[in-house]
Amino acid sequence: VREVDDVPAFLAEHRPEWSAVRWIDVGGLSDLGVVEALARKYHLHPLAVEDVLHVGQRPKCEAYPAQGEYQARLFVIARVLGLAGGALAEEQVSFFVGHNTVLTFRERGSAELWGPVRHRLEAAGARVREHDASYLLYTLLDAIVDRWFPLLEEIGDRLEQLEDEVLENPTRDAVARVHAIRRELLVLRRAAWPMREVIGSLQREPHECLSEATRTYLRDVHDHIVQVIEMIEAYREVAASVQETFMTATSNRMNEVMKVLTVVGTIFIPITFLAGVYGMNFRHMPELEAAWTYPLFWILCVAVSGGMLLWMRRRGWVQGPK
Repeated sequence: VREVDDVPAFLAEHRPEWSAVRWIDVGGLSDLGVVEALARKYHLHPLAVEDVLHVGQRPKCEAYPAQGEYQARLFVIARVLGLAGGALAEEQVSFFVGHNTVLTFRERGSAELWGPVRHRLEAAGARVREHDASYLLYTLLDAIVDRWFPLLEEIGDRLEQLEDEVLENPTRDAVARVHAIRRELLVLRRAAWPMREVIGSLQREPHECLSEATRTYLRDVHDHIVQVIEMIEAYREVAASVQETFMTATSNRMNEVMKVLTVVGTIFIPITFLAGVYGMNFRHMPELEAAWTYPLFWILCVAVSGGMLLWMRRRGWVQGPK
């Protein structure tokens, strides 16, 4: 593994005799001259090169047979997902697989993407060092899919925390975070389903640049991507359940508030009636002249209020102290 600064000098070199497979990794697409120089040297089809430069492509797999000046290549596009600054980040990675050469073009220069693969290449006796170029493609695709599991575990932890928070204290901030997680899961789903089709296509359709041994190992990647899809669907259901729990908790809280206000208003209705009767400006009201009228008025108010509370409690409309 070595970094190349002088691209023209590197392209002038041929693959060393001791190397069975040459892997060229391009980090970033800002320098179009490098991409065009590699396309000319390795006779890459211009339609595939156009897909490399126009990022945002759907994951796909296309076979380009040998035709004229163009050599036989297997072209694969995958989506890499991860967390960057607490937010979901996505980038495109393109692969050109030949008989003895693998070219990868990354949308951005994320050096940590191929870290596990490079460690395996540097280890003596590693299986990837004993197989062909298509096996290296399997190793790279496996590294991309394996990156999704920690991401999904982190999303699962966030959903559990939000579920507890919604049950204890439902707030608008919590439901906003649930919506953000649902958007992230939608992005993962849009990348995972086409990726499943890509792996399935590589397994089913033979190609001269894809060995039978590699097609066997691709079953492992297919199992992983199916597991990823199942986790995404499960978390989507959990997120929908958390959102429904928020709506239910908010509705119950509103019902409790309306219940208290209704009870208070109902209790004060007869008191308001009594106050209205004795607040009228009639001259001939014998009770107003008596000394016991004022205390009797308050005794009636307390008796009516207490009687209504007792009646509501017996009907189960008001909960007593526990």
